Amino acid sequence: MMKKILLIILSVCLSFSLLLSGCGYAPEDNTMPTGNNVLTLVGQEPYTLDPAKVSDSGSVIYIYQIFSGLLKMGDDLTPVADIAQSWEVSPDGLTYTFYLKPNVKFHNGRVLTAADFKYSWERAASPATASNTVLTFLGDIQGVTEMVQGQANSISGVTVVDDLTLKVKLVSPCSFFLSKISYVTAFVVDKDNVSQGSDWWKKPVGTGPFMLPELTQGNYIMLNSNPDYYDTPAKISSVIFRLQSGQPMDLYEVGGIDVAGVSADYLAKATDPDGFFSADLQVVPQLSFYYFAYVTSKAPFDDPKIRQAFSMAVDKARIIELSYNGSVSVAEGILPPGMPGYNPDLSGLEYNPERARELIAESSYGSVENLPTITLTASGWGGLLPVELEAVIDQWRQNLGVEVVVRQIDMERFLYDLQTEKDNLYYSGWVADYPHPQDFLSVLFETTSSYNSGGYSNPEVDALLVQAAATLDTEESMQLYAQAEQILINDAACLSFWFGKNYVLVKPYVKGYKLNAMGIPILTEVTLEAH
Repeated sequence: MMKKILLIILSVCLSFSLLLSGCGYAPEDNTMPTGNNVLTLVGQEPYTLDPAKVSDSGSVIYIYQIFSGLLKMGDDLTPVADIAQSWEVSPDGLTYTFYLKPNVKFHNGRVLTAADFKYSWERAASPATASNTVLTFLGDIQGVTEMVQGQANSISGVTVVDDLTLKVKLVSPCSFFLSKISYVTAFVVDKDNVSQGSDWWKKPVGTGPFMLPELTQGNYIMLNSNPDYYDTPAKISSVIFRLQSGQPMDLYEVGGIDVAGVSADYLAKATDPDGFFSADLQVVPQLSFYYFAYVTSKAPFDDPKIRQAFSMAVDKARIIELSYNGSVSVAEGILPPGMPGYNPDLSGLEYNPERARELIAESSYGSVENLPTITLTASGWGGLLPVELEAVIDQWRQNLGVEVVVRQIDMERFLYDLQTEKDNLYYSGWVADYPHPQDFLSVLFETTSSYNSGGYSNPEVDALLVQAAATLDTEESMQLYAQAEQILINDAACLSFWFGKNYVLVKPYVKGYKLNAMGIPILTEVTLEAH
């Protein structure tokens, strides 16, 4: 999976707006174009602009502007029409028929057909491409797994009916398939462009709202509005991403950029209601989730009463307020704000130290004296623990009389331990690959999931998650996910801790700028007033 498991680095500064934040900036480039209709942001040098191979958030931002797919994420992160103007789903949920908009053009002027999608998806599934995301996002399609494994030369489940009709057959019903193909792995590429060689992506030919003539070495990347865009063309003529390796807030202050992400060390200044930046600040939910995972296959967390006791002994709200000054949200559940299916009324386990001690007495262990050594694994390189981690450990000590041992290890070892020799407790984080409850609830807690590092297993939860995944009615599916989430919280499958937020400063003359909860800027509606 492309799982941005960088969130596991919890020794951590908060990850505010990866798109826009850093630690300094490049010197002024006198050759950088300027103009009244040019939006200037901060960016990073892309590792690749190949939709099938990208695995970092910074590069994905450019790909969303240059390329496009059958569907895209709407403002509420549910899939909406893009190159596909409509689609039909068979009653059994196995066959999707997409009807494409006519006269969609690549940036080179060639008219797109359904065959371009078949080519693009088969290229992504080809072993030669070595995509590490194709199985996550296209693996539900019949024949994709076989092609990735080198057992087939084409995807059997994709059929070009005619130039404007594409038929896709799935292995089994998947209620979140449309969410998956709104991600960049499913975006269309131009075969002639790709045939130019391994560096083809440095002169990308997409179908998106912005064009990149050529990626060259320099202090900036400039995207130009695509005048032939099949939807409403962007209102600005160009977007400039200033490449830098540092803190954009300084550049924002002197007017060098129009939008800036707020890093942790500038947060107090940016959020001061009486400060200079208060009118410019936008706060956007981030689809991230930080939690303590109980390894349920090991004592003492094989007993749900022990898990519940540890969860109820932590005053999350107070710790997070003191540690982060309100800059992140307390997590009562697992699905973060902004995620389809998020339930603001979900009932979490209350902070109740007295009841927590009673639960230990009621457990199969009887008392804290009978508990084995509890070791908390966290990524880090030794030294001081993050203040919020110290606070949780202290509350376990004060409220339960349990001394938790901490083992800090480097990231490589941490990821290895999650899959193999884990201790009985660890501190981790998760961020959405695609905006759907399945990517959190099923991936982290379904018994058979390879990412269920805590080993949690509950047949009732599994049944609900499987049923939800196969239920095509969105409302009914979300209700099933909500039931599963409530059971996970009641059963203390983990100690939910906090959800992230993005903090962005936007100049007053910039209108229509939006950053979605996936961290992707929506630039087509941006206008710039005279300034």
